[in-house]
Formats: sequence, structure tokens, C-alpha cells
Amino acid sequence: MTIRHFLQFKDFSRQDIEHLFKRTRVIKDRFKRYQTYHPCVDRSLVMIFEKASTRTRLSFEAGFQQLGGTAIYLNTRDSQLGRGEPVEDAAQVISRMCDVVMIRTFEQTIIERFAAHSRVPVINGLTNEYHPCQILADMYTFIEHRGSISGKTVAWIGDSNNMLYTWLQAAELFDFTVHVSSPPGYQVDPAMAGSSIRCLRSFDDPMAAASGAHLVTTDVWTSMGFEAENEERLRAFADYQVDAEMMGVAAPDALFMHCLPAHRGEEVSAEVIDGPQSVVWDEAENRLHVQKALLEYLVVGHVDD
Repeated sequence: MTIRHFLQFKDFSRQDIEHLFKRTRVIKDRFKRYQTYHPCVDRSLVMIFEKASTRTRLSFEAGFQQLGGTAIYLNTRDSQLGRGEPVEDAAQVISRMCDVVMIRTFEQTIIERFAAHSRVPVINGLTNEYHPCQILADMYTFIEHRGSISGKTVAWIGDSNNMLYTWLQAAELFDFTVHVSSPPGYQVDPAMAGSSIRCLRSFDDPMAAASGAHLVTTDVWTSMGFEAENEERLRAFADYQVDAEMMGVAAPDALFMHCLPAHRGEEVSAEVIDGPQSVVWDEAENRLHVQKALLEYLVVGHVDD
């Protein structure tokens, strides 16, 4: 059997993603109705963390347990991975003892090396380059509130980071446009964007990027691993806060999203993130449900019911 991994958004086809969204609706509805659904009974998920986490750990651990399986937490500091064991050796051993692996780490090459030597599916829980599970949740949340995202405009305000590059991959698959406004020095790397750059429109003025957008989204100005640049970034991004004025130039029914954690008063004002256009709490919850659909798909296979 060919092992399916989810290391980047583009690893799955549009048909694959649409199936996951269909299953998310079913699985979430069952969860809300307190209906037991255990397709992963007697299966185990190993979660490997090199980067700190709240939402990723909770959503994967609770989610796999809700599917009837067992979730095992490993931190690289407390394992042989943190003492120099080759990633390839760890993959060989760990994948013989479980059914699926989720990794949250720094360089994308680490997760790719692990997947190349794994006997089970590997999921990207976040790397410096991509955050595919978060964009699954974000897209599902938009569809849940506003219907199809195809043909729409997503405005990304801020750093050209792992979230943005994953949004661009999603835009290429689902035929929507991403407006981007980033300060000089933090703009899109065409090599990272690849063929998905055709879905991008860049703006020097963040207000112009948000104009008419159906979804306005952002992230912290200083991501994990870049803490030494914090003061420099605070100065560079000072004019890139998503506030009420910016949301006012977006489409009348525009939504606001943030992958969290958020810094009110920096990348977003309190009145926006806590206001009526914000769906950040639905977005956070939907990490749980889309990841359950993803785990079901990778562990059990294509389910239709």
C-alpha cells in the first residue's frame, strides 16, 4: 500500500480535501449529539513536539481519543531525538509501534526525512514553512459560515510565514485569491510560493489589501523561533494592525480569523478579535473536528456514511 502523508496542503487533491470537509460535518455533528464514534479503536497516534503547543496538542490528543484511539505525547527534550538520535532511525522505530504520527517541529526537512522512513502516515502539526492543519480548519470555518470559498478573496495582513504559504497552496487548489500586505523585508518569497504565486496579489498598503476581502486574517508578528527579532518586528509591523477601520473596508459580511495565540493591541485590535465579525473561537474548535476527519482518512481510509 502507498502510505499517504499530510506534510503540505498540496499533498492532497481538491477531491481529498472536499472529502475531509464532508467527513468533518458528519463527525462534528456526531460529537455535538454525544454520539460515540470509534473507528480508530485499538489504534495509536504518536505526537512528537519540538515546538511548544496548546491547540495542536489538545486537538490531536482529544480528537484521537474521541475516535476511540490512544494518543501518546513525546517531547524531543525527553526522548532520544533530543540527544542526537538520527531522525531516520527514530522514524523506523516509532512507526513500527503506532498507526499514525503527528510532528510539530522547526524545519520542513525534518518532517520530510521522518516521513521518508516511516511505515505509517505522518501529519505536519506545524513547521516553519507550512501549517496545513490550521488552514484546513480555517477553510472549513469559512465554508461553515459563508459557503464555498472558491472565487473569494482572502486578505493576509502581516508576516509572510507558514500560514501564508499554506493559504497560497489552498488558493491554488480551490481557486480563490490571496491579497497580501507585508512590510519591506517580510514579503513573500517567490521560491517558497512556487506555482501558487499566481493566486497572490501584493499590496504595499494593508488597507488596499483588505478592501473588498471576504476574509481578513493575520498572525502574531513574532513567530516561535524568531523571538530575538521581537523589537525589530514590532517597529516594522506597527502599521499592519487589523483594526475596525481595516475591517470596515472589507466586504460587508467579511469574517476575521487568527490562528491564535493573539496579541491584542499588536497584530489585531481587541474590538476586532472580540467583535461580531470574528470567528476565531469556531476556528479554534474546528481544528479538533477537521483533524479527526484527517486521522480517520489516514488510519481507516475513505469512509462514506
